Amino acid sequence: MSDDAAPVVDFWSPLRSTTQSRIGLGRTGDSLPTTRVLEFKAAHAAARDAVHVPLDSEILARRVEAVGIGAPVVVTSGASTRSEYLRRPDLGRRPADLRAIETSDQDIGFILAEGLSPRALMDHGEQLLAALVAVLGTTYSIAPPVIATNARVALGDHIAAAMGVQTAVVLIGERPGLSVADSVGIYLTHLPRVGRTDADRNCISNIHPPEGLGYEQAARVVAGLVAGARKLGRSGVDLKDTSRADQLASGEVLTLE
Repeated sequence: MSDDAAPVVDFWSPLRSTTQSRIGLGRTGDSLPTTRVLEFKAAHAAARDAVHVPLDSEILARRVEAVGIGAPVVVTSGASTRSEYLRRPDLGRRPADLRAIETSDQDIGFILAEGLSPRALMDHGEQLLAALVAVLGTTYSIAPPVIATNARVALGDHIAAAMGVQTAVVLIGERPGLSVADSVGIYLTHLPRVGRTDADRNCISNIHPPEGLGYEQAARVVAGLVAGARKLGRSGVDLKDTSRADQLASGEVLTLE
């Protein structure tokens, strides 16, 4: 090959900067380049760690209390260990003991659950809660928060019923993937009670700025859903998120923040 041969242009390079997906990985012989293999192994290890590293509830409780809506109560599900939680999803949906929760009869109750990614809750829980309180606190009364360990989404129904709130907002660590290991989801249930199904909830997912949905944008979506649920009398499949349509109608620019 001559010295003045044209350099090889990587067609995929500009596209990779727009997505976390693994695209255009290339090849070395009949396999992937070593760099891509190591990147995959690192992402897989991060996802496994996100699931298995336990939640530090004491540190999280101090951060949550600093948001200013009261000292959180820490409860756990029927799953006594992380291993049992992963093997028995049914136990994660039932409480071990809720006697520490006081009935508050407030409009909104926040439940922070580590779900399948304790790391996500540690990384984003405090900031996301603060954004939600900033948007909702001027309109609705808010109960002291609850931190739930080894928890699935449905545990929030038991907790919210014990709290006596009209609307439960569960912040929970989402299942880690090979692109994102610290994503938080929000599940909103109006008039929560034991036995509610996923059809009775609204979900806002993929909250992990700066790549995913931002805290403030997620909070605006929740505010719209809370207002809609109170007007409709229920949440779930009959309740739609109109926040994007409202922004377009007002001429606002949609961003992920």
